Amino acid sequence: MRKMLAANCGLIMTGSLLFNGSAWASDTPESADLEALVNDTIAPLMAEHRIPGMAIALSINGQQHYFNYGEADQEAGTPVTGETLFELGSISKIFTAALTGYAQSSGALSLSDPASQYLPELAGSAFDEISLLELGTYTAGELPLQFPEAVQNEEQMIDYYRQWQPESPPGSHRLYSNPSIGLMGYLTAQRLGQPYDTLMEEALFAPLGLEHSFFQVPDAQQANYAYGYSKEDEPIRVNPGVLDAQAYGLKSTAADVLTFVEANIGATALDEPLSQALATTRTGYFEVGNMTQGLGWESYAYPVTLEQLLEGNSLEMILEPNAASRLTPPLAPRQQALYNKTGSTNGFGGYVAFVPSEQVGIVMLANRNYPNQARIEAAHHILSELTEAP
Repeated sequence: MRKMLAANCGLIMTGSLLFNGSAWASDTPESADLEALVNDTIAPLMAEHRIPGMAIALSINGQQHYFNYGEADQEAGTPVTGETLFELGSISKIFTAALTGYAQSSGALSLSDPASQYLPELAGSAFDEISLLELGTYTAGELPLQFPEAVQNEEQMIDYYRQWQPESPPGSHRLYSNPSIGLMGYLTAQRLGQPYDTLMEEALFAPLGLEHSFFQVPDAQQANYAYGYSKEDEPIRVNPGVLDAQAYGLKSTAADVLTFVEANIGATALDEPLSQALATTRTGYFEVGNMTQGLGWESYAYPVTLEQLLEGNSLEMILEPNAASRLTPPLAPRQQALYNKTGSTNGFGGYVAFVPSEQVGIVMLANRNYPNQARIEAAHHILSELTEAP
């Protein structure tokens, strides 16, 4: 199998595959069965989309399985390993959401508070009537996907927010937006009185044991930082930008992201504030078609069809305003649900999904930005085989 992959697809299997006798569907699988399932799914995906390297991590009934393919740096011929750092893009948002959830569970703020309460410069602006929750669920009134090109620093950012006016009543429409959830993360740090990256390290990374997650990759980890690849196969990495850490700036390993997924599945013992924080992110606040918008996470009643997942992660859902229905009271975190999040930068593409009732989760990280549809189809195939779901 491995020789065929290397010969036909230019892939390299690296590192050890950890099986640990975990359950697959209703039986205990041979490790070869799981390896074949992942290889047979990922090899054609990488070949079709010319993906240089991928890291796949699976959690099945609390057991972790890692599969590493291809190259993190094509010029140097550096293979993807368990230590390879990928840009997470918008998967960063689920971590931002967890920090705000932690601030609420610690009593520092409430999601129902108006955004301007935590930044005096916004007093008298539209943000007097926009809550932190609406920022975190992209329902603030159609903030755009990205900041205008002219917004290059914190002063210009605050001026932009001060002048901005909603296109629709807050809470009525969802428009996916970095400036929306990014502002929620920024205001959380303002309220807690420490730099955002320091708060993430102290409140989230250290308690969960995430030792390979960075907003700024340190010198000692640069050799593990993969290059992303553009459509023209040029090596690229993400550029710094306003609120990049909060919206799309995290770099991490597949293992660290899987640890975070397992904490959300419930496979990890957590202290009460952190447990409440993660539950807050999985709570459903708005319905948008078949998708339920949480704080960072997006969820679907399980079992969910491939068509529903593709619709919920479509370009129309990302680029256009969609009518949103507020859930009152909010929908408590569900066991019978699939939670997911996509993430991209110009050179990287990722997908994360998990189903608490099945005790299964998947992390897919790649150093090329390839279509969401392809990511979801591959993940859905693997999860369906593992759970016998349609």
